[in-house]
Amino acid sequence: MRAHHRVAGRSCGSRHRHPLRHRGPLSASGGSVRLDSQLCRHHPRAGLPAGPVPFLDDVLGTRYGELPGSEDCQRLSITVPAGLADGEQVPVMVWLHGGSYTSGSGDLAIFDATSLVAENRVIVVSVTYRLGLFGYLATGTGRPANLGLLDQLEAFRWVQRNIAAFGGDPGRVTAFGQSAGGDSVAHLMATPEAPSLFQRAIIQSAPLGITRGRHKMSRAMGIAAEAVTEDTPMLDVVAIEDHVSQVARKFGLMAAMPFGTQYGHAPLPPESRVKAAWNATAPGIEVLIGHTSDEARLFLPRSPVVSRLGKVPILGAAAVRAINWAVTEAVYGRAARTFARRHARAGGKAYSYLLSWGAPGNSYRAAHTVDLPLLFGNQQTWAAAGLLKGATWDEIDAVGREMRRLWAGFARGDGLGETGGIPGRSRTARLDEDAGRRSRGSGQEDSSGVPGVGPGSARLEHLALDVGDQELVDLFGNSSVTGINCPVGWPDAFLPSLAGHLNSEARP
Repeated sequence: MRAHHRVAGRSCGSRHRHPLRHRGPLSASGGSVRLDSQLCRHHPRAGLPAGPVPFLDDVLGTRYGELPGSEDCQRLSITVPAGLADGEQVPVMVWLHGGSYTSGSGDLAIFDATSLVAENRVIVVSVTYRLGLFGYLATGTGRPANLGLLDQLEAFRWVQRNIAAFGGDPGRVTAFGQSAGGDSVAHLMATPEAPSLFQRAIIQSAPLGITRGRHKMSRAMGIAAEAVTEDTPMLDVVAIEDHVSQVARKFGLMAAMPFGTQYGHAPLPPESRVKAAWNATAPGIEVLIGHTSDEARLFLPRSPVVSRLGKVPILGAAAVRAINWAVTEAVYGRAARTFARRHARAGGKAYSYLLSWGAPGNSYRAAHTVDLPLLFGNQQTWAAAGLLKGATWDEIDAVGREMRRLWAGFARGDGLGETGGIPGRSRTARLDEDAGRRSRGSGQEDSSGVPGVGPGSARLEHLALDVGDQELVDLFGNSSVTGINCPVGWPDAFLPSLAGHLNSEARP
């Protein structure tokens, strides 16, 4: 992977690994790392080649082909604050982008971390890693799975070895990611090495509700992918990847993200032991995990059935709200709460959050990805985003500054305390080990949805409970009211599987 920096912006520099198709990453050769903004002239940005996703370009304001495609895509972009004093060490936030494990790059313009860095005096490291058939699918002929996850691990090792040269504190590293990137952060936490690589984790809109029980789907996809070899032309691999994704469609809701991490393949344990692996690392990693209140609204407009249903007088709007809740809860919400509770019971500290901000009058409301322009607040790069239509930049930036402040404060180790949040836009709550012990002992569940922990409990700290004029679900509720995302979208065929999925036992 190449590392590059810019002062309150981006540039380019040295590799952290060497590219080999279907092979694990190799650490880059030793040597000093220098802070040189001219390096980007010699190591331009790149991303792994992927097929077009037009609806996401419309939503996010991105442009297909914005970055040149290359299998030599394992890179780091390092954004550092201006004016660091000699010997000063600031917190480090390592960003893992989303894209349903098939698209995206840490170097996309929309992920410019200048605002986050300049406002909060942190360093942001953006990681680009292998995707799709290049990085996330094992085959029966021996091609390994989780190569993209191994790329990410190697990136964190590079950060530990080298970030001090940029003014970063290797003892205050936070992994943060959204959608597939959030799922990556969660699964990196299942590796024994994780607490030595990062001390905090922010898991945003991770589709943890569809990451278990995928063995049969992955096996079927692996059979369909056998034609790909080390010699298959790069663009042909991308074309085959689309066919392989279609094989997943018969597997219901899981097919919303056909590619992803596979248990029982390095560096992950078998699925039956992943909870124990998470529990083992919990005491060494502080977690902030959550999602947006309308995740599914990003995908529902692509469904003809839902579109027709929404036009039915009186009942149509209510039905769409119910489907939005069901998908959001099944894929993101319930699994995030379960993850937080399990982490706290295992001796870790866990905060949960719900983000409800959306552009006024915009049908997407607080849809999947709405947190991205708030974190990466660059007016120019987000100017064409359909997700933000109806909001002025002043409105977006006001909420974004508060969110960036919260995220950076967590990364510094400040905690979230008893006050904070974004009044009217988000709320968070903290669970701790004592809360977990009481829940195991009582077996009772109150109106908050957290066993044994009530809204007035000293162990449950609600922050920013002023929810403004938008009705929100109870943060831990189940009865009232994932990276960037999903090239497949949410086909109508997935909807019948929701009821069974929601009634199944929640999995961490």
